[in-house]
Amino acid sequence: MTDSYEGVIWLDHDDRTALFIDGPNFHGSSRDMGFDVDYQALLTYFRDRAKLLRAFYYTALDVSGEHTPLKPLVDWLSYNGYIVVTKPTKEFKNGGQRRVKGNMDVDLAIDMLTLTPYLDHIVLLSGDGDFRRLIEAVQQRGVKTTVLAASDVTADELRRQSDQFVELADFRPFIERRGGPA
Repeated sequence: MTDSYEGVIWLDHDDRTALFIDGPNFHGSSRDMGFDVDYQALLTYFRDRAKLLRAFYYTALDVSGEHTPLKPLVDWLSYNGYIVVTKPTKEFKNGGQRRVKGNMDVDLAIDMLTLTPYLDHIVLLSGDGDFRRLIEAVQQRGVKTTVLAASDVTADELRRQSDQFVELADFRPFIERRGGPA
C-alpha cells in the first residue's frame, strides 16, 4: 500500500529507495526560487518515509586552482550521508571567452541503471528532459519513479514520463534551510 505524506510525495515504507540529485539543476532551481536546500532535512524526509538505500549528488568541479564555492557543500555532503560523484570541469575557449563545462548526465544514468535491480523507487531531483529515456528504462524494469523539480524549468516529456511529478515549490517547506549549516 502506498501512503501519501503531507500530500507531497507518495512513498511506501518498505520501498527500497534511492535519490539521484543533478546538483547544478537542483541547486539552480532552488536558488531561482529564493531558498537554500537543507540537505540533512532532505535525507531525513526520505529516511523517515522509506528504506533509503542511497542518496547521490552529482556535480562537476572546477579544479583549475581557483577556489570553488561548491567545495564546502561537496565536502559536507560526503561526510553526511551522500555519495558525491564529481569529475573535473573542462575548459575551452569560445570566441576568445573562457568557458567551463561539466556534464554528469551519463554518470547519473549509469549509476541509476546499475542500482535498478535493487530498488523499488527512484527519486530524480532534476527537470532535465535528457533524463526522460532513463526514467522510461527504469520503469520498464519495474521501478517506480518520482521527479522532484521546479515545473517552470522541467521538460514536459520528463513530467509525463515519471510516475509522479512533485513540484519543488510544494516540497520546499520540507527542505528549506532555515539558518545554520547545510
